[in-house]
Amino acid sequence: MTAAIQAKGLSIGYDGGRPISANLDVTIESGTFTAIIGPNACGKSTLLRAFARLLKPTAGAVLLDGRDIAQRGTKELARELGLLPQTSTAPEGIRVADLVARGRYPHQRAFDRWSQRDEDAVRRALEATDVLELSGRLVDELSGGQRQRVWVAMALAQETRTLLLDEPTTFLDIAHQIDILELFRTVNAAEGHTLVAVLHDLNQAARYASRIVAMRDGRVVAHGTPTDVITAETVKAVFDLPCRIIADPESGTPLVIPLLRG
Repeated sequence: MTAAIQAKGLSIGYDGGRPISANLDVTIESGTFTAIIGPNACGKSTLLRAFARLLKPTAGAVLLDGRDIAQRGTKELARELGLLPQTSTAPEGIRVADLVARGRYPHQRAFDRWSQRDEDAVRRALEATDVLELSGRLVDELSGGQRQRVWVAMALAQETRTLLLDEPTTFLDIAHQIDILELFRTVNAAEGHTLVAVLHDLNQAARYASRIVAMRDGRVVAHGTPTDVITAETVKAVFDLPCRIIADPESGTPLVIPLLRG
């Protein structure tokens, strides 16, 4: 597979603090659904922010389809790379349909009129995330789970080839978590988009992702298929969690069973 995103010799951190990751090399293959897993504060979301050019590396580079993202124009990058951040704040008084429509901004030039393609993209995104019936509601009136689905809809309306998702199932109940992950798998498999998601649930990552990057202390511990990565040895090394791995009776993918303690 060709690389959609490559981190080469990447060192990243925040102003005034110690580096989160140093000399990091990561390759996200084109057309895959990659889950990034690891304990809290291991650098998962920081890496995703660097992929999205929200965080400037102190060394190294991030390449998108072989080109340094630092050399891309803002709108050009937004047409190719979408981001669903961990937390988002909607403008006060905005309605659901209007917020989702903002995902079309990268595709519009000055003085462009709203097109049927824009309309269709927004409707598809609203339908896919099951929020079409909420389109006239104020975002401020929605529950946390409903708001999260609206933000996912806005990211889908952007229609990028590569989509970065930072904890996309946050605030969702288990039924809607599965709905969203099934949707992402469809977007990946049927439409060929490259997806990179930070996920906390190892069993969901193993079931839905085609590749997994396991991180600890700012470095990559393992990278490969769910079967390659979700092993008792790797889970213990990454999470300090003794476990047993069995085959998921529904999907056949690795299923993590934590061992009883005491």
